[in-house]
Amino acid sequence: MPEENYLEEHVLVFPAKLLDEAGYFQGLSFDMEKYSEIIHNSSNHLFIKRKDAENNPEYKQLIPYAILHCGSKVFIYRRGKLLAEKRLHGNFSLGVGGHISATDPGLFGTSYEDGLKREINEEVYIESKYKQRIVALLNDDSNDVGRVHLGIVHLLTLEKPIVRPKEKSINETKFTDMEELRRTIDMFENWSKICIENIGKILDCAH
Repeated sequence: MPEENYLEEHVLVFPAKLLDEAGYFQGLSFDMEKYSEIIHNSSNHLFIKRKDAENNPEYKQLIPYAILHCGSKVFIYRRGKLLAEKRLHGNFSLGVGGHISATDPGLFGTSYEDGLKREINEEVYIESKYKQRIVALLNDDSNDVGRVHLGIVHLLTLEKPIVRPKEKSINETKFTDMEELRRTIDMFENWSKICIENIGKILDCAH
């Protein structure tokens, strides 16, 4: 979207102090029940302008972060110049998804899976049947980007490894194995690095 619209977009956030109250963590947490109130209780959510959310660590934006895999192969891509989040340009990523906007209806209601598909379908075409589940939360306060976001890590298990880019900010797409992920970890954004360090445990959640 044009930068002026991007800045004026209202995105879903929650007060960062709620994470401290529930149990602060750095990296991944697979204890979804412990943080269910943060994710699912709409009374903890509000929408504020994205330009304010990106620079206010008193709030964290909830970000669906979907990892696509087929067997032991994981989908990766390089973030291009047209990405709205300038701080991630050029990095490789294994997470697909984005912010939850005020225009997204009922993402955490009974239509949650439809909401997730909306987020993913903005970025890629998935030309395979798949199953999805939430497997972890991701928190990274080691840098300015992570400090204002909380990732909801989804695992999408595809029957066939057929995914094509839809957005021009999705480049150099491919499916790769865990060995290559670990060997090239330094080329990835921080969230992806955290997931790669735990990729075996994440993929085990498919079973």
